[in-house]
Amino acid sequence: MQVLVIGATRGTGRLLVDRLLADGHRVRAGTRAPGPAEGLAAAGAEPVPADLEGPDEPLRDALRGAQAVVFCAGSGSGTGPDATLRVDLHGAVRSIDLAVQVGVERYVMLSSMAADDPRRGPAAITHYLAAKHAADRILATSGLAWTSVRPGGLTHELGSDHVEVGVPRLQRRGTIPRQDVAAVLAGCLVQPATVGRAFEVLSGPVPIGAALAGLADAPAAGHR
Repeated sequence: MQVLVIGATRGTGRLLVDRLLADGHRVRAGTRAPGPAEGLAAAGAEPVPADLEGPDEPLRDALRGAQAVVFCAGSGSGTGPDATLRVDLHGAVRSIDLAVQVGVERYVMLSSMAADDPRRGPAAITHYLAAKHAADRILATSGLAWTSVRPGGLTHELGSDHVEVGVPRLQRRGTIPRQDVAAVLAGCLVQPATVGRAFEVLSGPVPIGAALAGLADAPAAGHR
């Protein structure tokens, strides 16, 4: 599968690039700046410009021909509400609209726990959760084969390939290694049960493949 990863240079997006390549996918690694491109190319990905605050045409070109998109970009914890709105909301919506325009079929969003109701989250990140909430709702009505993955607190521990998922939410808070989030995102691309689902995910006892397959028995997703 030809997959475009938006936000491929660091964090979960960079781990996802490696996971997708290991799984045999062809990967376009969307980058904002050319600096990290050499490492991505050396890993076997095709670096492409995908600046969410830049003009439409480079982003449209990056999307054109992709069978699936995974959105892993973010403004970063050190930025303020304005940057969050520009990247996590407006940038995400631009990528959704352009994906529809060029005929991409599959779109997986890296969202956040509590994106279904930003009032559930810490007050300090309400603006971030509100941006994710809005982007998720727009994605769910886009006509794309969509999935919204909503992890808890991200850690840099080694992944276990075991998780707990909840539709639309879990009844607890917790953490999950970025490696496992990357594995969940990759798994969504090949698991039909994840289409049309928004779900929270934390470290847990269930193998990732089984957890994602189990979403087939979850209640039908709304637009929360």
